[in-house]
Amino acid sequence: MQLTPAERDRLLIASAAAVARRRRERGLALNAPEATALVASAVIEAARDGARLAEAIEAGRRCLRADEVLPGVAEVVPEVQVEAVFDDGTRLAVVPSPFGPPAAAGPGAVEQRAEEFRPVAERHVRVLNTAPVPISVTSHFHFFEANPRLCFDRASAFGMHLAVPAGDAVRFAPGEEREVGLVRVAGARVVVGFAGLVDGPLDEPGALERALERARACGYLDSALQP
Repeated sequence: MQLTPAERDRLLIASAAAVARRRRERGLALNAPEATALVASAVIEAARDGARLAEAIEAGRRCLRADEVLPGVAEVVPEVQVEAVFDDGTRLAVVPSPFGPPAAAGPGAVEQRAEEFRPVAERHVRVLNTAPVPISVTSHFHFFEANPRLCFDRASAFGMHLAVPAGDAVRFAPGEEREVGLVRVAGARVVVGFAGLVDGPLDEPGALERALERARACGYLDSALQP
């Protein structure tokens, strides 16, 4: 059976979640990998059932209580990120505080407001939705690989995601053209999954050229190629 890396990841999550469910049924508190798999599986299954992004995220938040995980797990796993296949395409779902609200800060703790974590855009691109239906792109989706019916300069978006807070999304109405801000993918800068146009290091020599070739072969619209 031929499976893409994203499909293999979803099967692994489903297997780990099955183990976590059996252990929870025996009355055991779950460790971090078990709890993460269970939340991720809940999001994936909700999407498979036809739920919208916000509904799938809520399903992930409802599947585990704080008293069902081992002490310290909520602090180790402040959020769960998982790619799920929705009716209108693959999206990254970000589930914040997946095991209930975080513990209250102790004396002397420094609290930061959510708006302090809003990314600062490093680049702006104009995007046109040519589809007859709305298209949403979530915060950490590799924007280069966003829906094929979105027309924009793909090369300019390579290695970048939307400059919006984690878990937020930008919705493009049918026929709408708008400008969005992008920020560089951080960390190891390895992209796996999404639409399968990269599946490897972003900064590897030739990575952009190979990804552009795959995008063209798959019919992804690109304003840089429009007459």
